[in-house]
Amino acid sequence: MPDLLTAYALAQPDKTAVIDDRGGEEVRIRTYAEVEAASNQLAHVLVEHGIGAGVKVVWCGQNSLGVVLLVHAARKVGAVAVPLNYRLSDDEAVYVTDHSDATVVVVDAEFAALFERIRAPVPKVRTILVYDGPAPDGMLSADDAMAAAPTTPVDAADAPMSGATMIYTSGTTGKPKGAVRPNAADPGQVVAMVQFIGYRPDDVYLTTGPLYHSGPGGFMGVAIALGQTIVVQRRFDPEDWLRLVDTYKATSTFAAPTPIRMICTLPDDVKARYDVSSIRIMIANAAPWSFALKQRYVADFPPESLFEVYGSTELGVNTILRPEDQLRKPGSCGKEAPLVEVRLYDDDGNIVQGTGSAATGELFVRSPSVFADYYKQHDKFEEDHREGFQTVGDVAYRDDEGFLYICDRKKDMIISGGMNIYPAEIEAAIEEHPDVYEVAVFGIPDEEWGEAVHAVVVRRPGSDLDAAAVTAHARAHLAGYKVPRSITWSAELPKTGSGKVLKRELRAPFWAGRDANV
Repeated sequence: MPDLLTAYALAQPDKTAVIDDRGGEEVRIRTYAEVEAASNQLAHVLVEHGIGAGVKVVWCGQNSLGVVLLVHAARKVGAVAVPLNYRLSDDEAVYVTDHSDATVVVVDAEFAALFERIRAPVPKVRTILVYDGPAPDGMLSADDAMAAAPTTPVDAADAPMSGATMIYTSGTTGKPKGAVRPNAADPGQVVAMVQFIGYRPDDVYLTTGPLYHSGPGGFMGVAIALGQTIVVQRRFDPEDWLRLVDTYKATSTFAAPTPIRMICTLPDDVKARYDVSSIRIMIANAAPWSFALKQRYVADFPPESLFEVYGSTELGVNTILRPEDQLRKPGSCGKEAPLVEVRLYDDDGNIVQGTGSAATGELFVRSPSVFADYYKQHDKFEEDHREGFQTVGDVAYRDDEGFLYICDRKKDMIISGGMNIYPAEIEAAIEEHPDVYEVAVFGIPDEEWGEAVHAVVVRRPGSDLDAAAVTAHARAHLAGYKVPRSITWSAELPKTGSGKVLKRELRAPFWAGRDANV
């Protein structure tokens, strides 16, 4: 079978494949034939530097044509693409790059300085390719290398994998875990979901949020599979997003609640400048959309466009709530997506049979889209495995019509602005401060971000540690979005008889009076 991009380049060479519109800069529009040629050039460059079947290549950059080309080139050579969140601290970037065993890094010139700073602690990296700008000393220009490379497809007959990825998720034990997918999404499941949602080849997909996230990147993959046009917004801006919808008649996107909330709360006279009637499919995910936000959305956009999915980097898309049920089923994430099985298990390992909020259980999933393993951390994979089903620790219940509701988390994950944050990682960083005796981190309600990171800190005896010092310490070791937004103090943390911190007791006052604790 030919590469899917190669096939589309032959079938529709003049169709627009990618639009990189950064507002105020020259718009880069590339046809399928042009994207095919450029991706082939980058694939040749990757092969020249030792990238082939199963080899890891880290990429880092804001949304751009360059990111789209890398996705295609990595697939063409059978490489495992490892997206690196450009918002990570130097320490976090070192861990992901080194733990992944990547030998080549492809980085946007805007973030090349990051790899200048961390070059020494990532000795496995042999080559750093820089695109969209000059390459610092010791790095190579991807643009120059591509210009000298052939535009014909690489010989990838020995590449058994297709679209392999390894996306790092925040770790429950303080370190991120690499979720391995040795192939692109299961074709049969993709076809079933495409039909269920109603995607078409003539749809125009607009990125909403960074492509290093599994959601925006994964649904861009659907657009690629269907030969659609992709409009790339480099960094999110609410009014500019409306401009892109209006200018290119965008029909579909995937969005966390925060950017949509920012769009819907723009002044009415600003929103009135742009025609958004082209939007057919809005996939709501990354964190639960509140009922109030859904009401705002359907007031500003076509109501029949709003779909909500529940899923994760590890488990893919698990449930879908259709447009006709959005306001009828407040709080629900829908029913099982095509070819997905969901089981709820109670604390004793029994399958939950009842319905209603009193019959909750940890949600486990079996489907062709579940990831294969955690890289070099198979024990973590096994911990979340049961009878062929996998979990990420969410707690749910069903109603009498079979609709699922996520009501809590068995694990301590926080979702803030669509970003998955694990408290253990933050606690480990804060506890390195010499004046911190112990700390508990958890999520509290936030109207803008959904959840905000909160820390309860116990000072070491005799210390006069203050919140500013804790925040500064955290900021030096963690990405900005992981730094606690609020801090309270305690003489001690409540614990079980075995010494486990009772975070539910700490969280309870913040979530009192709410139907769900997420």
